[in-house]
Amino acid sequence: MELRAIRIKAQNNKKIVIRAVPGHFATSHSHVNYYIDITSPKTQANMAHDVAKELAERCMNKAVDTIVCLDGTEVVGAFLAEELTQSTVVGINIGKDIFVITPEINSSNQMLFRDNTEQMIWQKNVLLLVASVTTGKTINRALDCIKYYGGEVSGICSLFSVIEEIGGIYVESIFGMDDIPDYQVYSNHDCPLCEKRLKIDAIVNSYGFSRL
Repeated sequence: MELRAIRIKAQNNKKIVIRAVPGHFATSHSHVNYYIDITSPKTQANMAHDVAKELAERCMNKAVDTIVCLDGTEVVGAFLAEELTQSTVVGINIGKDIFVITPEINSSNQMLFRDNTEQMIWQKNVLLLVASVTTGKTINRALDCIKYYGGEVSGICSLFSVIEEIGGIYVESIFGMDDIPDYQVYSNHDCPLCEKRLKIDAIVNSYGFSRL
């Protein structure tokens, strides 16, 4: 798989790089013809900081009290909180102390916040940060969760997204369909790659892949 990987640089900052691997991959919701490897922007401090700067420029006019991180984006989330509140950025969050938290996922695959973090959502302006958006199902689940705990979602940020808007909220993403124009998402039950009997290369999600 790694030999097929295509390096893709962000349009506004060439130091931000992801890898796209062509093939046949299965997610929990769909089949896709590319595995989007976002490991480096999430785990390399310098690159994660660059991602945060890019997203902060797009979100400087959004009120943010709390950043909810999904898909292992906590490093980016911490840098994003710093960027949104520093005095060198012209925005409405200067001087704030932004919470950076991650919801718990229970055995029924439901998102929840415990009593000690619930106060960080209740009546707070919440920025949702995710690694990638393909079908939007995880985002919708997160939006429902935040609403249940009394939060107001002020924005959605993603490293990679094929969807521009979810629930009336624009998705601010570093990479999108312009970077991988032939990226396709298929239903589990209506996948042309399966119809051609092409084997699945790996099970994938925002954390990584497991070869089959």
